[in-house]
Amino acid sequence: MTPISILEQFLQENPDIEMFEVLLHDLNGVQRGKWLPRDKIHKLFTGGYKMPLSSCSLDCWGRDQEALIAATGDADGICVPHPETLTCVPWADKITAQIIVSMADETGDLPYAGDCRSVLQNIVNRFSELDLTPVVASEMEFHLLSLERDKFGIPQHTQTAFDGSPAIGGHTYGIDTMRDTASLMDAIIDATKQQNLPVDTLITEFGPSQFEINLYHQESAVRACDQGSMLKRAIRSVARQHEKIASFMAKPFAEQVGNGMHIHFSLLDQQGNNVFDNGTSKGSELLNHAVAGCLATMADSMAIFAPNINSYRRMVPGCYAPLTANWGYENRTTAVRIPGGEHRAMRIEHRVAGADTNPYLTVAAILAGALYGIENKLQAPSAVVGDVGDVKPTLPHFWNDAIGVFEESSFIRDYLGEELQTNYARCKRQEKHEFDSRITLMEYDAYL
Repeated sequence: MTPISILEQFLQENPDIEMFEVLLHDLNGVQRGKWLPRDKIHKLFTGGYKMPLSSCSLDCWGRDQEALIAATGDADGICVPHPETLTCVPWADKITAQIIVSMADETGDLPYAGDCRSVLQNIVNRFSELDLTPVVASEMEFHLLSLERDKFGIPQHTQTAFDGSPAIGGHTYGIDTMRDTASLMDAIIDATKQQNLPVDTLITEFGPSQFEINLYHQESAVRACDQGSMLKRAIRSVARQHEKIASFMAKPFAEQVGNGMHIHFSLLDQQGNNVFDNGTSKGSELLNHAVAGCLATMADSMAIFAPNINSYRRMVPGCYAPLTANWGYENRTTAVRIPGGEHRAMRIEHRVAGADTNPYLTVAAILAGALYGIENKLQAPSAVVGDVGDVKPTLPHFWNDAIGVFEESSFIRDYLGEELQTNYARCKRQEKHEFDSRITLMEYDAYL
């Protein structure tokens, strides 16, 4: 079916739709865009819907990069719709649908190199040239918090002890704890079903008020990220309806564990065979190359895996966040884990990124690392054994260091592109400058 025929079928099946939310992802994974009334949606499908190219590179507060505006004159690009993402929005007041778009140049012919979705698609295309298809799934952690903050603006737990203090733990896999939030969790699951989001499991996690939600694997890496982004939006929106805050912030509480996003991936050949599987528990030589590439490029990609000042609060011992580039079989303390199970399900679990990352860029950086290892036939070091969660950090664990490595990386430039590298580094430095120029309450407490 053509894109326009998919739209027509959707309109026919949903005659009551009044409004469409057109969603473009920026470098932080924030959904930007506009609302289009039903009678204007065809304009999007005929190349008549424009937004500034700079919309792809807004900082976390939605501000432009002045250097980018000066260089481009804030030129418009053409928004390209992806009809497979058409779906209803069950939490909207009006009967509403949503659709994801990516950015093309002003002619509409070439994908914009600064668009995060296009960057990921380019990596997928490079795998296609090797007759390989990445299969991707994600696991995301989040906190469910009270809508009201305390007098200092600090968020408050929904899971507490009898004296009102935060619960000591999150009762990992606790069925009774899940039942305590049943109405909200049921509403989240209902929303994901209405949006055709393939949710696998929903569990309580290690920390108080913390949960984890998993998606089934997809043979389209881009589609997997579409679903991951829309899942986060659905969880936040449904939680808000229930007067709660669902937060994917990496480290909302200094004294407790943070929120990670683990990415699982394997590679299929043209016959649908998993090329990581060689019939043994060790996996194939191609698996070794992919692991080696992920490790070799991990530091270069750290600014993506930990994209903001809070992300690095999670990068400390005891928080289940890897501090060094290592790997192991069935070892959850490593940066890269090879899960056990059936050989035909042999895969890589990349455990570095926080839940606050842009899923498109995170998966792009991970797959690009694997591709780098495969193309250069890198050999992974020996797999580690035992607990390596409390080791001396070798990955950048300060924001400024990570940005510096990122913007000087030839790997990032060659695989993710110079436009993305420049815009992302500039965006992060703009955000960092804002934090550097503010005085915190702790400074007043210590020095006033």
